[in-house]
Amino acid sequence: MGRPANNLCPNGYNGQVKRDLRPLRWIGSAKKDLLAMPDEVQQVFGFALFNAQIGLLHPLAKPLKGFGSAGILELEEDWRGSAYRAVYTVRFAHAVYVLHCFQKKSKRGIATPKQELEVMRERLRQAEARAKEVEG
Repeated sequence: MGRPANNLCPNGYNGQVKRDLRPLRWIGSAKKDLLAMPDEVQQVFGFALFNAQIGLLHPLAKPLKGFGSAGILELEEDWRGSAYRAVYTVRFAHAVYVLHCFQKKSKRGIATPKQELEVMRERLRQAEARAKEVEG
């Protein structure tokens, strides 16, 4: 039996992933807020964030409107009549920053509520400051 292609071990472990995995950095209460969501939503968002860590774009990830860059992405998941969102940035080479996770309460339209956008902008500023410290 020959060696599997693409540096995969026979059990499917890919050593390349661990080497290329960008860490997640949580801003504000984003992690606590994600963990308060239903397990099914956590699994979907968790897998999408893992994709970001290894440099892939999950099909649910869309550029967040109003932030001027594809480097700010939003995940949307509807579960049992409730809408959940997670927002993260891949702007920085050393890490993926999770800016905000929330349940969308507004029943009016699909627009993200202004209050949530303000939280995202503030947390993006915090992420930029942390990234400057790390990248020096």
